[in-house]
Amino acid sequence: MEQEIYLERQGPIARIVLNRPAKRNAMTAAMWRAIPAFCAEIAADPEALVVVLTGAGGKAFSAGADIAEFPEVYETPESTRAYNEAVEAAQEAIVALDRPTIAAISGACVGGGCGLALASDFRFATEDARFAIPPATLGLAYSFNATRRLVGKVGPSRAKDMLFSGRLVAADEALRIGLVDRVVSAGALDQTVAAYAERLASVSQYTIRTMMRMVDAITLGADAPTPDLAEAWAASFTGEDFAEGYRAFMEKRSPVFRWR
Repeated sequence: MEQEIYLERQGPIARIVLNRPAKRNAMTAAMWRAIPAFCAEIAADPEALVVVLTGAGGKAFSAGADIAEFPEVYETPESTRAYNEAVEAAQEAIVALDRPTIAAISGACVGGGCGLALASDFRFATEDARFAIPPATLGLAYSFNATRRLVGKVGPSRAKDMLFSGRLVAADEALRIGLVDRVVSAGALDQTVAAYAERLASVSQYTIRTMMRMVDAITLGADAPTPDLAEAWAASFTGEDFAEGYRAFMEKRSPVFRWR
């Protein structure tokens, strides 16, 4: 029996693959619960430098939570709480990764699937991608953290539009409003994502992880660096990657950064 979700490595690139193409990669409770363990495995591997989150089959990133499970997962207050905590933990595990994350999106990206994409640092989509957040059609609410991330990407008015109406947003509109970062043809998605991931893997990981922390702090409202961020910034000027970077520039060669 094929795994519904799995983690694989392609050199420095780790790939989390949602693998239920016949169900448009709808997320089961087991799939949500698998993601934090995958993220922990990636975080423990110093040579896993970039993470790609994608759906198998090329027809859907994810149609969201598997509604067929709702009678079971929402049967009691206790099961409801456990399920909602699993969904939240999966999304927060992706957010917490100190490696760049790229959601490679084709076809449907709906509800909880959109939440996974929003939890990623970047969203690359195909021209046929469609986005929706439809809790209003079910009488539900979207989580605070996922809503905060949506507002951060598209602004409050457009976030309300998506949340209130549950309408489908086409890829070109998603790009225009800031929901996605790039839109490419269906045949170019894998190559585009791989090329960008490989570029991120080739540059200074010290820079990436320091700037990730800094941007995240600013996004959460910081208006001045914390002591550890100030120290990380200052340390960059005496670090091994800077020494290699400027030496390579002077020698007119590509740098080989080794900090992990």
